[in-house]
Amino acid sequence: MKDNNKWVACWGNATSITNRREAVYAKDLTLRYPIRMCFSGSMLRFRFSNLTGTEPVTLDKVFVGRTPITFEGKAGVTLMPGKETESDAIGYAVNRGDTIEVSMYMAGYTQMNSGTLITGPLSKGQYAYGDFAEADELPLDLSRNTNWFYFLNTIDVLTSQENHAVVCYGDSITAQSWPDYMAQLAFGTNASIIRRAVSGTRILRQYDCITYQAYGLKGATRFPIEMNVAGATDVIIQHGINDIIHPVGTDVNPFRPWSDLPTVEEMEHGVEDIYVKPAKAMGLKVWSGTLLPIYGWRTYNEDRERMRQQFNEWLRTSPIFDGCIDFDAAVRSVTNPKAFADGFDSGDHLHPSELAYEAMAQAAAHKLVRRMPRYDHEELF
Repeated sequence: MKDNNKWVACWGNATSITNRREAVYAKDLTLRYPIRMCFSGSMLRFRFSNLTGTEPVTLDKVFVGRTPITFEGKAGVTLMPGKETESDAIGYAVNRGDTIEVSMYMAGYTQMNSGTLITGPLSKGQYAYGDFAEADELPLDLSRNTNWFYFLNTIDVLTSQENHAVVCYGDSITAQSWPDYMAQLAFGTNASIIRRAVSGTRILRQYDCITYQAYGLKGATRFPIEMNVAGATDVIIQHGINDIIHPVGTDVNPFRPWSDLPTVEEMEHGVEDIYVKPAKAMGLKVWSGTLLPIYGWRTYNEDRERMRQQFNEWLRTSPIFDGCIDFDAAVRSVTNPKAFADGFDSGDHLHPSELAYEAMAQAAAHKLVRRMPRYDHEELF
């Protein structure tokens, strides 16, 4: 057994504004999220976020398995609006490959404004009507599956020194499956894959109307908060396509003026100033991720395509990055490089298919995971 003396994030999501619907409150609700452990360790700590909430949120019961998660020695916690709260470190031995279940129960009316929609083979949740935080299983007739991750933001494990975290930062492309596939490829190495992604987000702008608030916070607001990742050594930045495709003019959409369309140079300066310089100051290696094809997307035109190509060329060649993961090259068509390869388009001409997400994960793993040692079975315990 190796000494466990280093805190490393082993799981994480971003926290953003949930989609505005008729119902924005819950009552008498249990949330449960199963998390596969990528490292062995002796203690756990948990971060809960009400970053985008406007009211206090009380989690009356919080458990990992049947063990209470405490906050300054107390069971339950009230998350203040705009704030993130870290639990006490609790003794909870885990082995690589274990699945832990984090459960939260909210008794009273609870504003459900802080959460993120995440998909992928490792990103599954459940909710149930009633108090089942301590139950081994949620009742089938009172529960449903969900891909909305509310309040739970990060899980850290006290583990051995060689372990570290790789952060995947981006928008809906990264909120979908490729980080989960990368985590599967990284399983058995000394790297965890931490996702910090919010659908619809842009580098330079954000929406303040309720129609599009779920498209999240702009990069300058998001990045300093989301890069609070214990044991992080690298960050992959795959961000910017929404800056290019969203503006359509107020005659088409009152919330999407042409003034929101940046120049490529503005996007480049934004990435450097908002992402790269702060990440380097944190001691992180920064990997650029090229933007994917958009041919056929509803706002596609040749001007947007030229912007994408110009921005991608900068992402591939700029010396400010430690390297480039060429996601575009991994998924584009050989005969029509403006478009996805056959079988790699989800159907909307913007988001990849599951096969394409696997190809993206392989491209990232080729740069970041192949250099990491894998553990033999006997080293896990």
